[in-house]
Formats: sequence, structure tokens, C-alpha cells
Amino acid sequence: MKKEKAVMRVITGSARGRRLLELEGMETRPTTDRVKEGVFSALQFEIEGRRVLDLFAGTGQMGIECLSRGAAFAVFVDRRKDAAELVRKNLALTELADRGRVVNGDSMEFLAGTREGFDLVFLDPPYVSGLLEQALPRLTAPGFDILNPYGIIVAEHPADRVPPSPAHCRLQRSYRYGKIAVTIFRREGTDGNNEGSAHENSHLLRQL
Repeated sequence: MKKEKAVMRVITGSARGRRLLELEGMETRPTTDRVKEGVFSALQFEIEGRRVLDLFAGTGQMGIECLSRGAAFAVFVDRRKDAAELVRKNLALTELADRGRVVNGDSMEFLAGTREGFDLVFLDPPYVSGLLEQALPRLTAPGFDILNPYGIIVAEHPADRVPPSPAHCRLQRSYRYGKIAVTIFRREGTDGNNEGSAHENSHLLRQL
């Protein structure tokens, strides 16, 4: 018997239960329901009124979930034209388009050019692309520095490679879901440098 494909929906909030459209093909890898539920369980008190960046947006489901839960605004960035168009459609389906902006362009170029500040940033690029390692340090680096004080970064990555903390951030927790892990970093403020190596942070990996 052919296994039925899971339907991607908004978990809770104003758009609760709304089905989201998905992209065809393997280039875009949507975050699984188990991972998504775990992430938002950890973030449930960190979303309302916040400005969100969904940097490698794909379907836009992470930023849309935030908007459904009361985030003030979300920016979605994806280099694929079909992905950017899909995010626009999903924002329309969930009636959240008035609080979202979609950028069809390169994520690194967006980081270099934007002057906006964000409270919550989602990073889930293709695992073998090296883009996570490029994007993480830029979020708090001089000349970029778009993560607001006490802001949060959520990074999805292979479970065997915990990324190092960006400058001025500490690793709050890593959650493991089989071969996938999600690491949450929190910025402590604008003074000091709380960088840590992947080795130093590895003891915080929690298996779920």
C-alpha cells in the first residue's frame, strides 16, 4: 500500500488548521511536523509582537506559523521564483499577507543589503550547501548585525554537526529528532562576545 503524504497545516493561532501549499521536487525540504511542533513548543512565549525573518523560506511555513501566533511582521526570503510565489499564495490562503513581505532573491545578498532588525530568525538551508555556516555569523557581525538584542535564531541542521554560536549569542538548547537537530541561539545583548565552539556546545544536545 502506498503511504499517504502528510498534509502541511498551520498548528495554531488565527490560521489554525489551514492547509499550506507545497513545492514539487526535492530541492525544497519542508520542516517535518514533529520538528515544527517541537520548535514552536520551545518558542511559544517568544513570538507575539516580534519581527520574524524566514531566511530560506521554502513554503514559508515557519514564518506563517509565527504570524498565525501573533508575530508583528515577517519577511520571507528565497532565491527560487516558484518558492517565493508559493509563499505569497500561502500568505493569501492564511489571510496573513498584510503582515508579510516576500523577497525573491539570494539570502546572503539580502543579509548584506537589509537595514531591518529582527527578533526571531529561522535558518533551514539545504544541508550540503554550506549556507548555514555562512548565514549564522552574519546575523550579528559588524556591518550586518540584524539580530535585535535578546533576539533568537532557530537553525535546523544534521544532528551530527552542531554549529558554533554566533558572536554575542549563546546556545540555548539543541533538540535532536533522529538525524535532524534544531539549535536555538539567543542573543544576550549588544555588549560582550559569547561565542562558543560546536565542541563546547555539544553537551546541550537533547534527544527527543
